[in-house]
Amino acid sequence: MYRVLSILIAFSVTGYSQPLTTYTNSIGIEFIEVPAGSFTVGKFEPTTSQFGFLQQYRKDETDEMGLPKLKASDYEAAKQLALRDARAGFEVTISKPFYIGKFEVTQAQWRKVMSTNPAHFQGNNIKGNTDNFPVESITWKEVQLFIKKLNQLEKGKAAYRLPTEFEWEYAARAGNKDDIAWNEINETAHIAKLTPQAVGQKKPNAWGLYDMLGNVWEWVNDYYNEKIFADPVPPKKAKQHVLKGSCFYGDVKNATYMTHAGGPGSGYDTGFRLVVEIINR
Repeated sequence: MYRVLSILIAFSVTGYSQPLTTYTNSIGIEFIEVPAGSFTVGKFEPTTSQFGFLQQYRKDETDEMGLPKLKASDYEAAKQLALRDARAGFEVTISKPFYIGKFEVTQAQWRKVMSTNPAHFQGNNIKGNTDNFPVESITWKEVQLFIKKLNQLEKGKAAYRLPTEFEWEYAARAGNKDDIAWNEINETAHIAKLTPQAVGQKKPNAWGLYDMLGNVWEWVNDYYNEKIFADPVPPKKAKQHVLKGSCFYGDVKNATYMTHAGGPGSGYDTGFRLVVEIINR
């Protein structure tokens, strides 16, 4: 059964609200249409608040791993190194609205299409029902096989693909011009944990998208440029593809919108979400 409806989501960052359209496909994958717009990629202008992950180690004599208290001089040195590498970034325009997955693709949804479940976190490896956990332990090529089968299943109704890196980051930011503040990450990101969790347990972003940071790394369509930041034009070919969003065992240093990582990946920390073009409603 297919559902298309209009929902009202508050744009808490940009200060206004407008209706966003949602779509649910035949196997229960939910999508939200995000509006067209522009944003800045690769901007790095550190502020004091963005050094909170270092500041927290100054509060106690040791952290949970037994490491010594961070000296004030070390903190200042790290901050100055980061400030030295500040960069303005570049503007990217998303010229038309697009539908992106409200959640990461789950184990149950993968099984409906592929009749298998490759996830590490199931069965004897974790307690409880994991149907709504994100599927993981999948390569980029395996995701392409899933997409091919899903497109065959929904032929004439919808066409699926991975988001580009710019689409992913634009959707993750949801109108936020700056990167997420370190002290807000725990509200939206499942990080610094031993296992992933069912999708949708954390607070969504301003456009109603869940787990854009944490839980599992997410494949995007672009090739990886072997750099810390994305380029204005992604490489046409490379050995690896880009991963976004960090994962359950990540920390506040890489749970950021602009984090630009590379595969090849097939580990238990890597999943994905989809973009869909609706052909026939």
